[in-house]
Amino acid sequence: MWRKRSLHEAAHKVADGEPAEVTDGAATPPKLPQRKVLHEAAHKVGAYEPHGLKKPPPRVFDPDRDVVARAGKAMLALGALGVVYGDLGTSPLYTEQVLFTEHRSVVQSTTADVYGIVSLIFWSLVIIVCVKYATVIMRAHNRGDGGILALTALMRRCKVVHVTLFITLGIFGASLFLGDGMVTPAISVLSAVGGLKVATPGLAHVIVPISLAILLSLFVLQRWGTGAVGSLFGPVMLLWFTVIGVLGLHEVLLRPAVFQGLSPSYGAQFMVNHGGAAFLTLGAVVLAVTGAEALYADRGHFGPVPIRIAWFAVVFPAVLLSYLGQSALILNNPRLVTGANFNPFFQLAPSWFRLILVFLAAAATIIASQAVISGSFSVARQAVQLGFLPRLKIAHTSKQEGQIYVPAINWALCIGVVALIVIFQNSSKLAEIYGVAVTGTFILDTVLFTVVARMLWRTSKWKLVPFAVILLTIEVSFFSANLAKVTHGAWLPLVVGLVVSTVMVTWRKGQVIVSRNRTEKEGPLDGFLETLGSREPPVRRVPGTAIFLNPSKDTTPLALRAEVEHTHALQEQVVIISVDRVSVPHVDREDRFVVTRMGHGLFRVFHVVDRVGYRDKTDVPKALALARKLGLLPRNLDLEHASYFVSRMTITPTDAPGLDRWRKKLFVTMARNAASPIEAFALPSDRTVMMGSQVGV
Repeated sequence: MWRKRSLHEAAHKVADGEPAEVTDGAATPPKLPQRKVLHEAAHKVGAYEPHGLKKPPPRVFDPDRDVVARAGKAMLALGALGVVYGDLGTSPLYTEQVLFTEHRSVVQSTTADVYGIVSLIFWSLVIIVCVKYATVIMRAHNRGDGGILALTALMRRCKVVHVTLFITLGIFGASLFLGDGMVTPAISVLSAVGGLKVATPGLAHVIVPISLAILLSLFVLQRWGTGAVGSLFGPVMLLWFTVIGVLGLHEVLLRPAVFQGLSPSYGAQFMVNHGGAAFLTLGAVVLAVTGAEALYADRGHFGPVPIRIAWFAVVFPAVLLSYLGQSALILNNPRLVTGANFNPFFQLAPSWFRLILVFLAAAATIIASQAVISGSFSVARQAVQLGFLPRLKIAHTSKQEGQIYVPAINWALCIGVVALIVIFQNSSKLAEIYGVAVTGTFILDTVLFTVVARMLWRTSKWKLVPFAVILLTIEVSFFSANLAKVTHGAWLPLVVGLVVSTVMVTWRKGQVIVSRNRTEKEGPLDGFLETLGSREPPVRRVPGTAIFLNPSKDTTPLALRAEVEHTHALQEQVVIISVDRVSVPHVDREDRFVVTRMGHGLFRVFHVVDRVGYRDKTDVPKALALARKLGLLPRNLDLEHASYFVSRMTITPTDAPGLDRWRKKLFVTMARNAASPIEAFALPSDRTVMMGSQVGV
C-alpha cells in the first residue's frame, strides 16, 4: 500500500517555483510504505523557514510533537536512573554532614533544629524537583528536547519579543552548567571516598590521591566512550537507591517521630528562630536539589514519562528516607555531631557494611560524574550547532545517540576538577563553592520558561504570576544565600560562567558581522552563473563532479569564483550544498533537503540545502548520497569520485565598528583555532581542496 501523502510533504522538492526534477535519468523519490505517527508532519509547517521557497508553508507552532519512545517505559526509567539522577542521588552523601558541621553554630542536634532541617530539605525537593522540573517545566520542549538551550532555541525560532536579551540569558545559563560541571565530580567523588574516614580511619590520608586517580581515569577513558559500561549505569544506581533507602528506613523505624519534620511549620519555625544565620544555611540546604536541572536537560533522551516514573517511584522515596534516617540517627546519638569523623550517611550503615558502602558510593559518584561530563559534551555540541561556539572537534564514540567526545571540553573540565580537589581537599570545603551556578541555572530556567509559557502558549497571567513569584522567591533566596560564599571561593563557577558566556556572545556577534562582509565579497550566485556563458576566454567544461560548500544559495562560493577566474574551467556536474542548522533536535530524512536547479543553458548547477538538527551529525557526503537515493539528485551523479571545494576564511580585525578591539581579537583567535571544515563536515581529505580568502571583522 502506498504511503498517504500529507499536506506540504513535497515542500522540500520545490524551490523558486521550479520542480526538483533533474536531468535525464533522474527518478522521483520512491514511495515506501511507512507507518504514520502522530504529528509526523509537524516540523514541515513551522519548525524552520525553508531556503529557496518563495511561498513557504504557513508558520504553525506545534508544541505537541514529542520524542517517540523506542523502548518500554520501565527500561527507559531504568536508564534515566543512571543518567539523570546521579547528582541528585548522591546528594545525601554530604548535604546533612555539611549542615551540621559547617553551620554548627546555627544547626544543633536538638529536635527543633533537626526537624527544621528535614522540613527545609523535604519542601525544597517537593517544590523545585517534584513541582517545577518533574511536573511543570517538563511540558516546555523543543520537539522533545529539553534544557536551557532548548528554551533558548524555542524563543529564537518563534521570534519572542526582546529575543536577544533572553538568548543572552540562555547562553549564560548554559555557561553556568559548564561551570557546575567542574564542581560536581570533585565534591561527589571526594564525599564517597571520604567514607574511608568512617570505615577505616587509618586510610584517611589516601582519600585525595584515590579521588584524583578515579577522576583522572574517568577523563582519560572519555575518548573511548561510555557505551561499554553505560548499560550498567541504571542497575548500579537502582542498587544504590535501594541500599540508601533501606539504610534510612532502618533508622527511621527506630524513631518514627522524625516524620513530623516533614511539616512545613518546622522549617518556618527554624527560619524565624535563627534569623539571618538560618538564611545562610539555605546555601547548604540547596545541596539536596543540585542536579534537579538534569531532569529537564535529559528530557530528549528518555521522554518525560520515564523520567517522572524514575523520580516518583525510586529516587524521591530513597533520598527522602536517607535524609530522614540521618536525622533520626542524629537525634538518637547527639554526640555523633561532635565527633572528629562525623558523617551521618556512612554512620547509618553497620560497621561491617561500611567499606562495601564506600565502594558502592564511589561507583555511584563515578556515574554521577560521567553524567555531568556527558552533559557538558552535549551542551557544547548544541552550542556549536546553534551558532554560539566555533566548530569544535567532536568524536562520535558509538552509534548510540549522545555518545560523543569533545576533547577541548573534556580536558578543560579535567584541569578544573583536579585543581579543585588539590586546593580544597575535602567535600565540606568544596560545598562552600557549590550551589551558586546551580541556583543561577534554576532562576534562568524559571524566567525563560515563564516567557515561553506567556508568549508562545498565551498562558494567562493569573496562572503564571503566582507560579513565577513562588519559584523565584525560593530560588533567589537560595542564590542569595550562596552569594555569601563568594569570598570562600564561590566566585569560581561564576567566573567560569561569565567567561564562557562572553566567548559565546562574542562568537555569535562576530559571526553576524563576518557573514555580512562575506556576502558583500562573494556577490550573488545568480548573477555569477549568468556571466559564465559570455566570459572571455570561454569557460571550458571538464569531466568530473565538483561539490562546493557555501552558507546559502544567495551568494557565490568563493572557491567556485576562484576556480573559474583562475582556471577558466568548470566540472561537468556541479553541486553547491548549504548546511542549514535548524533549531530542532532532529530532522527526518524525507524532509532534510531543498534542491534547486540554478543557472541557464550549459551552465546549470544544483543547489542543495541540507537541514541539520542540533543533535544530528553533520556528514555532507552521506547527506548528498541520501538526496540522490531519494531521487532529488540525478542517479548518474558521481559522488564517489567527486571533488569537494571549501572556502577557508582568514578573518582579520579591522577598525570597523561592531565589536570592541579585544573582542575582535578573541573572535579571530577562536576562528583560527576552530576545527577543520574537513572534520566538521566529514569530507574525504584526499578529495577536498581548501581555497583561502580573507574577510574583515
